[in-house]
Amino acid sequence: MYAQNYARTYRANSILTASPGQLVLLLFDAALNSLAIARQACDHAPADPRQYEIVNAQLTKAQKIIAELQGTLNLEAGGDFARTMHQLYDYYDRRLVEANLRKQSAPIAEVERLLGEVRNAWSEMLRQQETSVPSPALHHVA
Repeated sequence: MYAQNYARTYRANSILTASPGQLVLLLFDAALNSLAIARQACDHAPADPRQYEIVNAQLTKAQKIIAELQGTLNLEAGGDFARTMHQLYDYYDRRLVEANLRKQSAPIAEVERLLGEVRNAWSEMLRQQETSVPSPALHHVA
């Protein structure tokens, strides 16, 4: 019980003290976590149909997070790159809707892989910014 409270407090504090760039990274991580849970539940659902409820809940959560990431894009400042990311987030959403409707794990795995690549690129960009000259606050254009 106490461990859960400490973990909850730690998560809350890490969110409150995170930079804008780190908050985006936390969103990526939360979406990837939901996708992993959904994929595993989908794989086990034929043996236990109750798992489909988990699939639906976790995919819905991931879609909301992806929509939030998409909403933080600055299409004016980000130019073609931001527009491409906007389209990519749309693609992720369509694939997750398909996965949920057809109860298939392959589209979930695809989005998980692609979003993981974007997450890793974002993380690397943050790491490089930390080691270079300080710059103004990051705005999510990726």
